Amino acid sequence: MKTRTVLLGAVASFAMASAAMAERGSDGALNIIMWQAPSTMNPYLSGGTKEIIASSMTLEPLAGMTPEGEHYTRLAAEIPTLENGGIAEDLKSVTWKLQEGLKWSDGSPVTAEDVVFTGQYCMDPNGGCSQLAKFEGIESIEAVDDLTVRINFTDAMPDPYSAFVGSQSPILQKVQFENCLGANAPTCTDQNFNPIGTGPFRVTQFLTNDVITFEANPEYRDPAKPAFATATVKGGGDAAAAARAVLETGEFDYAWNTQLAPDVIAGMEQMGRGKVSAAFGSLVERIHVNLTDPSSSHPEGERSTEAHPHPFLTDPAVRQALSMAIDRQLLTEIGYGTSGQPTCNYVPAPEAWASDNTECLTQDIEGAKALLEEAGWTVGGNGIREKDGVQLRMVYQTSVNAVRQDFQALIKQWWSEIGIETELKTIDASVFFGSDPGSPDTLQKFYADVQMYADNFEGGNPAPYLAKWTCDKAPSPANQWQGENISRYCDPAYDELMAELSRTVDPAERAEIGKRLNDMLTKESNAIIPLVYRGTASAHSNTLGGVQLNAWDSEMWNVADWTRVSQ
Repeated sequence: MKTRTVLLGAVASFAMASAAMAERGSDGALNIIMWQAPSTMNPYLSGGTKEIIASSMTLEPLAGMTPEGEHYTRLAAEIPTLENGGIAEDLKSVTWKLQEGLKWSDGSPVTAEDVVFTGQYCMDPNGGCSQLAKFEGIESIEAVDDLTVRINFTDAMPDPYSAFVGSQSPILQKVQFENCLGANAPTCTDQNFNPIGTGPFRVTQFLTNDVITFEANPEYRDPAKPAFATATVKGGGDAAAAARAVLETGEFDYAWNTQLAPDVIAGMEQMGRGKVSAAFGSLVERIHVNLTDPSSSHPEGERSTEAHPHPFLTDPAVRQALSMAIDRQLLTEIGYGTSGQPTCNYVPAPEAWASDNTECLTQDIEGAKALLEEAGWTVGGNGIREKDGVQLRMVYQTSVNAVRQDFQALIKQWWSEIGIETELKTIDASVFFGSDPGSPDTLQKFYADVQMYADNFEGGNPAPYLAKWTCDKAPSPANQWQGENISRYCDPAYDELMAELSRTVDPAERAEIGKRLNDMLTKESNAIIPLVYRGTASAHSNTLGGVQLNAWDSEMWNVADWTRVSQ
């Protein structure tokens, strides 16, 4: 990934042209449908993509990533480098300078203290921050002056563009959130639903899991932007209905995550109202194996925690058999077509970090059976394998989505062929990807044996993404179920190797360590079972200009540049 301080090519050209032609609010209303409705506007309390995208219309980081994977400035005046002195020669600190004159949407000045506070907010050990891995290796954050922030690292940090880079870790206003530290974080409803930001839009109403309304931010730093006076993000329905609302009926301008079979999309596009765009980044559809016991026989607060190891998924042979039984090529063909690739990797990109891991691409039903037999799991009279009174019966959950339900049905059949009985469970996407610590159906709670979903990392450094799987990041009541280690995977050797990665400077060596970590999660442990490396796909109207799908940052990364155009 490259570092640049300005947008390039078509992005810059379009931005200049739109600034010359339009004025703030001149294009009326922007209507967006996100069928997985956001449950909060605070990305630090949800790792869900839907929350990150919605909040990015209001909250901004110091820098972001272009669709080409290049750094560009948001609130920062420039991207720190070794050449300009922003990165220390010993790689143990990075200094960011804020642009002058930045204001929050309430008119107050943005200062370095806001950046320092945001770091404290996420790194508070009692806060359950969903983006904690982005702050891995940080020793301290200090305000040098009102517009200068220095981030100090415990060890040399070869890639310092993690915290405050990309929409997963934006800057919060200290004045608004200063009473929301630690355990108070999820209780600050007004702050979490209506954050004061610096982005092109500010929230006027937030209805959780339903609708968000915005208006143009009067304090936005470019007086000609955004072109739209208002924006509405509507939730509910499903991917097919969202796509139809843009491609067939024209009710909406943009539909996020049109995860549909290729033939369905092609039929909708024939109406001529819009199209679906796709971009490849790091998004992998995968199955997570729960290494702890989700049984309701345990007291609430002990389910899916290290207090109770899983009765059979702790057996490596069972996990490997689950992976061997899957035909990833068929899943890709029916679910994604050319916008997907079968994969065995959790980290599929950048290329230097992608492991040469292809063993899982060949389905092996007979091999899976033999493996289970060798491990002592024999087929009982009912066709279900068992050992020592424990039967291989599982609950397999995911969000409501046509492609995912097709995947569930096929995988259930393949697992039945090797003697594993599977109960399928579907959960409304707004709940499954939500952040309510009281809900039993979030992916963080993981009250099932296996679950399927996809997410991705921002930018070209997979290290924070891999850091999510250290032992200390498992969700539990102690962190309001906001931990990132969904599978409850815990291997001291992995933690040690992750620590080595944080100390390694040479890019080639870092990539090799990253491959090793990837393999530990996948082919060696099968705690994560990758299925399809998929493109990010969303639909947009032909009357919406300026859209550039971005797989390395929020899809709304350049919403300030969107305009209304003639079809």
